Amino acid sequence: MRAFGITTIVCFITYLLLTTGSGTEVLGHWSVIEILFGILFSLIVGFIARTIFVKKSYRMLNPVRWLLFLVYLMGPFFIALFKANLDVAYRVITGKRNPGIVKISPGLKTDLGITMLANSITLTPGTLSVDIDEDTNDLYVHWINVDTTALEKKPVDYTSVCGNFPKWVRRITE
Repeated sequence: MRAFGITTIVCFITYLLLTTGSGTEVLGHWSVIEILFGILFSLIVGFIARTIFVKKSYRMLNPVRWLLFLVYLMGPFFIALFKANLDVAYRVITGKRNPGIVKISPGLKTDLGITMLANSITLTPGTLSVDIDEDTNDLYVHWINVDTTALEKKPVDYTSVCGNFPKWVRRITE
């Protein structure tokens, strides 16, 4: 029941944020019909996704973790995104590429953590999460310029592929 309530509330808040400014009747931002539809929609989604959105742990309900997530997005992730864009542009212009697939072991324990890391890697230009070994939570990443010195270490040192993303993801999700 708690998972249903949490999922419903999060869905309703998300709905309100996405539809802000579409009406003028309620608080100058939503219409009454939109509020009613949002409640109905949130109840349906909350019932369907209650076991998916909230698992056994409620640690992601901690506002400090959300603040850490925002700091991660605005700081290390956007800096790495900027550097990766410049690197990919350089490699496209010069043709200096050495693509390949590498295996990294970030040591993350939670499904949310490994998913967040895989998404961060995929969103960064020049890298793409290809597969996850579900037994060990190792990631297989396609990398635009595989560093031959990084390949000497088995598994590959993740800092050469994705920087300090795993450390931030561990702080946020574990």
